[in-house]
Amino acid sequence: MLTVLIRWVLAPLARLVYRPTVIGAENVPLDGPVIIAANHLSAVDTGVIPLVTPRKVAFLSKAEYFNQRGIKGRFVAAFLSALGYVPVDRANAHTALAALTAARRVLDADEAFGIYPEGTRSLDGRLHRGHTGVAQLALSTGAPVVPVGLIGTDAMQPIGSRIPRLARITVRFGEPMHFTRYDDMASSPAIRRAVTDEIMYAILELSGQTYVDHYHERPKAA
Repeated sequence: MLTVLIRWVLAPLARLVYRPTVIGAENVPLDGPVIIAANHLSAVDTGVIPLVTPRKVAFLSKAEYFNQRGIKGRFVAAFLSALGYVPVDRANAHTALAALTAARRVLDADEAFGIYPEGTRSLDGRLHRGHTGVAQLALSTGAPVVPVGLIGTDAMQPIGSRIPRLARITVRFGEPMHFTRYDDMASSPAIRRAVTDEIMYAILELSGQTYVDHYHERPKAA
């Protein structure tokens, strides 16, 4: 019921209010496993991508959001599930492995999985070096990767803002990228890096950002 409400009522209403410009949505395969790999500018990105993608997209979410008690907790868990969020215990010592396992379950079910290769939001607006988890997923599952460039979402919900503002945003979907030429080579760090860099370059062309060849690190608390 919640999935129907979100897909046929809330999503069209949000598109009507925010009027995002969407380019290349036809590049997203309508069936079969697919990895949606995007740049990450704002907390609202995970809401924007499913809003404009022609199929449900699953993203990872903190497990504690699904484990809250009471009626409110059950509603939050049901709502997040309807949005496509997949719980992952980030307090686990093997968080990275748990995240890849959860993502693979989505792809093995022939569904779409969304990922930000940078690993975190860009605080300076630039596109940073991608982590190789996206390549690991693509190589181990054979799923195509659709690169996505988000533009303007940092103005829609700036850092520190709780409520999205009216702002011009653009979502550009690139053509699916296939890496079957690297079959049975997922264990090679060099291949994973090469595939990740190829994906990041495609995202760069779509987003128009400045690229910096190092991982993004959040400032340490004083």
